[in-house]
Amino acid sequence: MHAVYNGEITLAALSLIVWIGSAQAAPNPATDATRKANDAMANYLPFYNKQDFEDVHRGFIADLPSPVIKGKAGNTVIDLSQYDFLKKKGPVPATVNPSLWRQSQLLATSGLFKVVNGIYQVRNIDLANITFIRGEKGWVVIDPLTSTETAKAALDLINSKVENLPVTGVIFTHSHIDHFAGIRAIVDEKDVRSGKVPLIAPDGFMEEAVSENIFAGNVMSRRASYMYGNLLPRSPQGNVGDGLGLTTAAGNITLIEPNKLIKKTGETLTVDGVDLVFLMAPDTEAPAEMLFYFPQYKAIDLAEDANHTLHNILTLRGAKVRSAQKWSSALSQVIDMWGKDAVVSFGSHHWPQWGNQHVVEHLEKQRDLYKYINDQTLRMANQGLTMNEIAEQFVLPDSLAKEFYNRGYYGNLKHNVRATYQLYLGFWDANPANFDPLPPVEEAKKYVEMVGANKMIATAKAAYNKGEYRWAATVANKVVFADPTNQLARNVEADALEQMGYQAESGPVRNFYLSGAQELRGGMKKMAPSNASSHDIIRGMTLDSFLDFLAIHLNGPKVGDKSYAYNLRFPDIKTEYVLTVKNGVMNYSKGKQMDKADGTVTLNRSTLDDIAMGKLKLGNLTESGDVTITGDKAKFKEMLSNFDKFDFWFAIAEP
Repeated sequence: MHAVYNGEITLAALSLIVWIGSAQAAPNPATDATRKANDAMANYLPFYNKQDFEDVHRGFIADLPSPVIKGKAGNTVIDLSQYDFLKKKGPVPATVNPSLWRQSQLLATSGLFKVVNGIYQVRNIDLANITFIRGEKGWVVIDPLTSTETAKAALDLINSKVENLPVTGVIFTHSHIDHFAGIRAIVDEKDVRSGKVPLIAPDGFMEEAVSENIFAGNVMSRRASYMYGNLLPRSPQGNVGDGLGLTTAAGNITLIEPNKLIKKTGETLTVDGVDLVFLMAPDTEAPAEMLFYFPQYKAIDLAEDANHTLHNILTLRGAKVRSAQKWSSALSQVIDMWGKDAVVSFGSHHWPQWGNQHVVEHLEKQRDLYKYINDQTLRMANQGLTMNEIAEQFVLPDSLAKEFYNRGYYGNLKHNVRATYQLYLGFWDANPANFDPLPPVEEAKKYVEMVGANKMIATAKAAYNKGEYRWAATVANKVVFADPTNQLARNVEADALEQMGYQAESGPVRNFYLSGAQELRGGMKKMAPSNASSHDIIRGMTLDSFLDFLAIHLNGPKVGDKSYAYNLRFPDIKTEYVLTVKNGVMNYSKGKQMDKADGTVTLNRSTLDDIAMGKLKLGNLTESGDVTITGDKAKFKEMLSNFDKFDFWFAIAEP
């Protein structure tokens, strides 16, 4: 096999013949540079401290009857046995950062645990924990996981191993899907609607729970396939978990609207004899989030604001940027309100802290972690350093950095620093030369035209051989974007990404690197994408939200200067709108009808839900018996042709 460029075999090409011949789809071993980097981590952190391994097993009652949870159709919702390799004793694999390996081993401990008498958790059978509080008559349940299948498995486990009781209350700590989507396995909606079972959530819960999973749902889900390593093998060369949990469940997503919203800090509530005091924490880990205290247990529920990891100021899957300052402030309030008396704290992920000293120390150092990120990023920015310069120079003090619960297993320090800079100053570094950069493909082609593909690949290979993986990936990626068919460049970049993945302490960062390497080597491997747009979430959207969602699909350039105007009528909910398309945007007005509209469309709200779920195609509305159209039907069909359908499988590691 040889590589020929411009009719000649160059020295650069000759040096690459062995390279491409040795690059296989199978993972490479760790290089000497990666071994040294991982050894340095092992020598820096206090691995002699085994307290977490004692705490993660404390209160263990029972494991699931089977590590595999299946759906009604026989589909596998989650298979925990895929991570059994984490339980094997022996040296840390050279292909995994030893700090991440330690975290993943802790997360491989699953089952039912007693926190204190009356408080129980089922951990690590899904991305999050589900918590059960013993009330006077039944279980008060906190955060019913990502799917009905895992939530049911948890409820069955505690009912069989502790006490068989009805569910008498449910609490959603915040608006992320792994904390509410199993709800229909826990309670009947009619009991919530009647008020028989209180379903409690922070103010703004429904709006945030629905909007985050809908408006940017397609791109967010695609990026999440990288973040959670969905396409990677579970192995020391692949997916070892994501630092927050091992993996996400792929089951039935549900949602029931809460019947009780908590709106202010200090608000109290008694649920089935269990007293609660709430603290509002919006715009911390989630836009709608709350923490709370159980006075009779002297126990703090930390939701997801204090964990055994540095969390995300900006998650890699994409979301609204969070405020490290508000996050720190919320934890400071927790200490002020309950730190004096609390004897245990637990959260929606990981394992608890026991004893007042440990509870407070954990809170203080997690608080100071986020405060340090916020304040020092701004200090350096005010000195004129740019986003990437700050991230490169940023170092935590040892008093924070050497605490395992402050390590970047889920979040990543550099990424969080960049996110904090973005929150205050935006993504631009203020350098005029960077104000309007060329698009990636055009820029890459000009680099290759200037330097030459052969020389760039040789440079990337040389950087790889010196352990300069960041530079190797950067240079090779330019060639890939200039010519995606250049397998030489793809292989060099893949090998560099792979070694960076092996060194990454963050599970999501590792998964991104390794997913990119896999895609560069073997092309895009499609699987059934996860779909957060379940019937319950679609149904939970207001009509305004649904129309905003529809407007996102309008192809403005395709519409151009064309204009459309239609009256919309929804008999089942007795609501009317005027919908207009003009100037390349879609607008709507509620409670209005237009005399000179192009026509009137009459349909039930439930028909819109069917469109969103894919049961009814938007372009076929004029043929649907569920829709009545008067006026210009042809123009209405023409208008619908201007709405895009989003393809989940867009490229990430290449153009």
